[in-house]
Amino acid sequence: MKRWLYPGTFDPPTNGHMDLIHRARRLCDELIIAVAENREKATFFNLEERLHLMQQAVADLADVRVVSFDILLTEQVERERVDAVLRGVRAVSDFEYELQMALVNRKLLERFETIFMMPSEQHIYLSSSLVKEIMRYGGDISAFVPAGVVEAMKRMVKRPSPPGGAS
Repeated sequence: MKRWLYPGTFDPPTNGHMDLIHRARRLCDELIIAVAENREKATFFNLEERLHLMQQAVADLADVRVVSFDILLTEQVERERVDAVLRGVRAVSDFEYELQMALVNRKLLERFETIFMMPSEQHIYLSSSLVKEIMRYGGDISAFVPAGVVEAMKRMVKRPSPPGGAS
């Protein structure tokens, strides 16, 4: 049984992520989506919200499971006993970063394997950052994200900021 892990912050999940998920399912027996805490990154949604959004997005996919993690990726690979880690690459700049990470991870865990996949052509330009920017300026993001994400982002934009301006 081939088990892959697809890690990311998924802030928010996009149709590009979903494209990779659907295509990867044809290549492995089980796909585990690992939503990262990533304390280094300021996120639009907190971990629980991102986990819920991803669970909603893959609810109809029997061979896909969603987990959260806040440990080294190599530790999560060992914990889940996966055969490979899936990473999406849109451009050369993505590949350079992902190659460096793959090599470091292999140094930390010799059996660490990374599978690089490009999104389908209609999603090659899409990123979570772009979706958040469009939403912040009142644009329509419905063509870029699963339906549940649109509603969640609309609620977030309407959510009042805490005192002091921090979010």
